[in-house]
Amino acid sequence: MPHYYFDIRDGTALAADEEGLSLTNQRAAEIEAALSLADTAKDLAPSASGRDLAIEVRDANGLIFRAAFLFGTARPSG
Repeated sequence: MPHYYFDIRDGTALAADEEGLSLTNQRAAEIEAALSLADTAKDLAPSASGRDLAIEVRDANGLIFRAAFLFGTARPSG
């Protein structure tokens, strides 16, 4: 079973996943990344808009994909 690592990138900071998870395939890793990203994003302070938040998924050979949460506003506040 493939082993995937889920590194969290918050702006320029990177929190590397040292343990990872064994999952059946890449699709399962995509779902895990999306759920983890949503869980991480819900804990951000309201003033965090404009920050980059992503989960970079890798295996023993390196980066496979990146799931990102995009913050933005339709119009300036004020």
